Amino acid sequence: MTRFIHDKFAKDYLEELLKDYGEVKASEKVTGEIKEIDVLFTPAKQQNSNLEILGLLGRFAENPAIIEPFRNPASTDEICDCILKLLEIKALLRREAKANKTKLQDSEIPKLWVLTPTISETRLSSFGTMQKESWLSGVHFLPDALRTAIVAIHQLPQTPETLWLRLLGRGSVQSQAIIELQALPLDHPYQKATLELVYNLRENLRVNQQLEADDRELIMRLEPLYQRAIQSGEQRLVLRLLNRRIGEIDASLIERIQGLSIEQLENLGEALLDFSSVADLENWLNQQEG
Repeated sequence: MTRFIHDKFAKDYLEELLKDYGEVKASEKVTGEIKEIDVLFTPAKQQNSNLEILGLLGRFAENPAIIEPFRNPASTDEICDCILKLLEIKALLRREAKANKTKLQDSEIPKLWVLTPTISETRLSSFGTMQKESWLSGVHFLPDALRTAIVAIHQLPQTPETLWLRLLGRGSVQSQAIIELQALPLDHPYQKATLELVYNLRENLRVNQQLEADDRELIMRLEPLYQRAIQSGEQRLVLRLLNRRIGEIDASLIERIQGLSIEQLENLGEALLDFSSVADLENWLNQQEG
């Protein structure tokens, strides 16, 4: 059951990151026995130079891409199914080019990126994968004609370049990525939206009664970050209301407000309706600290 929760998170997350750089189709159906592609990405004709901010994921998005994220380690059959979807898309593009009497360019055919939290060396060997010099460790390429790479998330180096992919990992890999995400500057273009998706994942997991150990650990690791996010939001709201009610507040009072618990901030939010001066705020704070 929780796999579907994680699947939805992965699709929403990838769509959020890639939507500024081209067309993103999540759960795109292909012909045959109605197979479903998790994420089909087509770059914008005028590519946005900010794509580099997504690091390794940004490299995937330089060209048309099929992205298939797995919550559990991808099996041999699952990887083969992904390759089959790619081949069906290629066949569809060839038919369309033939009908339009045009030549299908190699650059128009998507590349397949299979994202798996872990994978064994035996399974990689069975697909004849190889590493390429210009790519990071953890990205394993199949023979060129298959236009496919298996991304072993647990093997990716712990660098900013891989952050956006490690967030789709499991266990300590994902937990570390979440810590790095939370530490990004507040003005980072993807921090706020991604944290909201992560917190939404937490809420969806919490209501599930049958959690795997990884999911229980994820909820525990997210709890302090979630509480801090709520506290920070409460602080901003209360300060904004106070500024409207009694005017600008000096730094020393702001620091005291930032030291309040969530419950105290909620109480302050109610009490400030009766404030008429900074002295009222100081008296209220003194009572809380007394």
